[in-house]
Amino acid sequence: MKLSKRNFLGLTLGTALTALPLIALADGWQPKRPIDFTIMAGAGGGADQIARFVQSVVDSNDMPNRPLVPTNRGGGSGAEALLHLKDARDADHTIMVTLNSFYTTPIRQEALGVNIETFTPLTMMGVDPFVLWVHKDSGITTFEQYVEKVKSMNGEYVMGGTGAGQEDSIVIAYMSGAYGLDIKYIPYDGGGAVAKDLAGQQIMATVNNPAEAKGFYEAGQFVPLLAFSDERMGAYPNVPTMKEKGHDFSYYNQRAIVGAPGMSDEAAAYYRDIFGKVYESDEWQGYLKSESLSPLPMDEATTRKYWATQVENHRQLLSEIEN
Repeated sequence: MKLSKRNFLGLTLGTALTALPLIALADGWQPKRPIDFTIMAGAGGGADQIARFVQSVVDSNDMPNRPLVPTNRGGGSGAEALLHLKDARDADHTIMVTLNSFYTTPIRQEALGVNIETFTPLTMMGVDPFVLWVHKDSGITTFEQYVEKVKSMNGEYVMGGTGAGQEDSIVIAYMSGAYGLDIKYIPYDGGGAVAKDLAGQQIMATVNNPAEAKGFYEAGQFVPLLAFSDERMGAYPNVPTMKEKGHDFSYYNQRAIVGAPGMSDEAAAYYRDIFGKVYESDEWQGYLKSESLSPLPMDEATTRKYWATQVENHRQLLSEIEN
């Protein structure tokens, strides 16, 4: 099972960014109070970094007439955030930055009663892949050395991640199955905390997004061993992909902004206009490049098709790795 960039881009053929309409603000709707900008992950992770960056672009360009108020709600693998939006008292002032737990958490926690089809598509900001990282002091410099080390520790090799069923755990589970690895997995509240503990050597390896590990990599603390992307990444041209190792697997994390269920058409049009402008800005286009994200523009109809496809993809993937 793979969730490759081909799968993503195939869904959006013909919806180039220039074709996305910046919808006029219906009836002149504008926020009447600060905007609840929920982040369905902990502080320091990829979703958190993107939310704070988007906020900075919005603020520096005086885009909305009311401020975005970022709040981390990563509890229960994003269940806290999903329920917060599902039960929002003011749907027109409640939006969320998502990752793939937008799909996996409702699948794994059916008792939540969350149906993502009721949420409001706003803007897809991009997708980013995962990379396998170790600390420089491990002495490991290749994926083959990593596999040999894990096998030699007979179940005592420790990796950290953001929880069972989360994006990194899916990647680790696939890798473990492909190579017969027995790994101890420690859950954290977010990707930032995971990367921090690898830097402190409380854990031995991680599967983090490039943005989450970038600072430690640039400081010479992290060594990238394997990319779970379709092709080698421009930022890490010497790092092989899982596909190069003979396994047709890649995995990308969505970075999207959605609205609460029940959001009015006028409010949705307003936010699409705001975040469409953020997407087109030099700041965001530079962020896509510097943080190794791939663009993935979609209109509302394509986004809903994309959601349905990803729910089925993740349902199958979770079934394969958890059985």
